[in-house]
Amino acid sequence: MNLHPLVQERLQTQTRRQFLKSTGQLSLGAIALRQMMADSAGAALSNPLASRNPPQNAKAKRVIYLHMSGAPPHLDIFDYKPELVKRDGQDCPDEYLKGRRFAFTSGVPKLMGTPRKYERHGKAGMWMSDCCPNFHTIADDMTVIRSMTTDEFNHAPAELLMFTGSPRQGRPSMGSWTIYGLGTENQNLPGFVTLISSGTQPSGGQGCWGSGFIPSVFQGVQCRSQGDPVLYVSDPAGMNRDLRRQTLDALRDLNAAQAEELGHPETLTRIAQYELAFRMQTSVPEVMDISRESKETIEAYGAQPGGASFANNCLLARRLVEQGVRFVHLFDWGWDFHGTAAATGLEEGLTNKMAKTDKPVTALINDLKQRGLLEDTLIVWGGEFGRTPFREGRTAKSKVLGRDHYPDCYSLFMAGGGVKAGFDYGKTDDLGFKVAENKVHVHDLQATIMHLLGFDHEKLTYRYQGRDYRLTDVHGHVVKDILA
Repeated sequence: MNLHPLVQERLQTQTRRQFLKSTGQLSLGAIALRQMMADSAGAALSNPLASRNPPQNAKAKRVIYLHMSGAPPHLDIFDYKPELVKRDGQDCPDEYLKGRRFAFTSGVPKLMGTPRKYERHGKAGMWMSDCCPNFHTIADDMTVIRSMTTDEFNHAPAELLMFTGSPRQGRPSMGSWTIYGLGTENQNLPGFVTLISSGTQPSGGQGCWGSGFIPSVFQGVQCRSQGDPVLYVSDPAGMNRDLRRQTLDALRDLNAAQAEELGHPETLTRIAQYELAFRMQTSVPEVMDISRESKETIEAYGAQPGGASFANNCLLARRLVEQGVRFVHLFDWGWDFHGTAAATGLEEGLTNKMAKTDKPVTALINDLKQRGLLEDTLIVWGGEFGRTPFREGRTAKSKVLGRDHYPDCYSLFMAGGGVKAGFDYGKTDDLGFKVAENKVHVHDLQATIMHLLGFDHEKLTYRYQGRDYRLTDVHGHVVKDILA
């Protein structure tokens, strides 16, 4: 059985403790644990965030995952369906509705072709609509997967499935698995950072970047692009850095004593997190200060120093990975295009939302490329599921066009980090109801991301409650056709 070194050492510690406790010589266990923590071979135990090499060849050293929370309308951005446009307004065929459930639609809805204009872009002639003019310029850097599919049609379970491998709370997130396997390259910064824009947490909540049942030192650190980057890291009034150091030294000694007695991994996590927080007091404010960037760079992203926006977060993502952060997860709320108001309609609403998005994403990819970072930085852009090829039931008589939730097929794109450039993968049928070629389940996407980071997704495991768990659960295959 292939176990992660941290798991092996934890199990060994527990076994010795149980044996020594039964013989009434727990003090010998404390001596053994102290020696392990002092020994270089026990570095992973005393510093769980220590940088580690992947077990196999890695094309990507880091990931920036751009999640458009709410699910973008893929039929109006990437997946062009002329036949659907031709049949706009017709009753949806019964074969696509029978036995199906939708979030807000019942009865027989009307087919709806896109109101957007499509053209081909890049050397590969990639179809994209007029809502994302900046994406047109990076078509030759993208792999667009048009055959994604998921099992969930509501936001929270779909996001949890995408990022933890399960539609229910409690599993480790994709970023946490990454740090569990690789550690972090910069010991003064978190290995996994989460940034939120548009003022709303994702529907899946903090479970989307939580560590589940693996040690909490591997969970994502949520940073803010306005105000103090990390809450409660700054010294409180009346405490200077020397006094903070003395306080942490006392806490470390108390925690170390508990670790020697009980050998619990969360105690070691507490020590590591206190120390990281102390180092972050000087390192985080510097890396999060985008005013240090050139005027040209700030303008390219559309960022505003001192503000809070998706554009600011894209620029922060580049600064973070440049400084050794392994996994940066950006969540941007506002992509639930039901058409219940102009802001969530497929015309004005999508135009305005994409205007705040495609410019900074394009700038991020160009910036990484210019700095020589794109080739080993994996970019992922997409939502948790797709949108229906028919009109949303609640807005059937409205002038504002919208679509319901749809899990069967949708699109996302990847760039850099070992995936092909200027490449289309998979297709849906003529009306956009089913995957017609090369289906990619969310577990397949997870397996592929792990592969690019240098892991066999079936072997990166953590033993919990009597079984070995992994990000992909018992599913998933690497999508080899998209690999460069």
